[in-house]
Amino acid sequence: MPKSLEKTRKRISKKKGDITVLHENSRDSQRLRRAQMRDDKLVRVAAARRKNDQPLLQRAAYFQEAIRNNGSLPLGWDAIKTLIHTFVHQYDEEFDALKKERRPGRPPSTREDLLRIKIATDLKEYENGFYLPDLTDVDNVVLLDRWEGAWSYLSTLKWVRISSDGVVHPAKFPPKGQS
Repeated sequence: MPKSLEKTRKRISKKKGDITVLHENSRDSQRLRRAQMRDDKLVRVAAARRKNDQPLLQRAAYFQEAIRNNGSLPLGWDAIKTLIHTFVHQYDEEFDALKKERRPGRPPSTREDLLRIKIATDLKEYENGFYLPDLTDVDNVVLLDRWEGAWSYLSTLKWVRISSDGVVHPAKFPPKGQS
């Protein structure tokens, strides 16, 4: 939580005493407004960052669950490809259900549009190189199993890109606009 407003308020109250008697356009009231706007901006930026980080957190949680179901052992390439295929096509049933319940001649709902875009993005990423933790490395599997949902911990993992052809490339975390 940003603290600049509290600090500014404390400084002004030490100097002036009661803050409620400030003139509307005084320097101190302008300082308070700037501090409030700065705090609001920090909250807004943090919320946007969390929203952007959410898909990678969900992806890591999905593969962590797969590792735990496997007994915290590394996976083979066939199992990894199956997991990727399942992850990419996880919204297909919901998309088809929304498509069927829509009356003929009606435009698609917002949820249907979002699912269509999500499915297309995941398929394209899978063709070019799907971004996931390296599930073949024993140390990486242990680290992924210990992960408790923190964003900062994900940078300790090894990440790879696996294309639909089976080509594996090492990758860095976080992906810099590549996924």
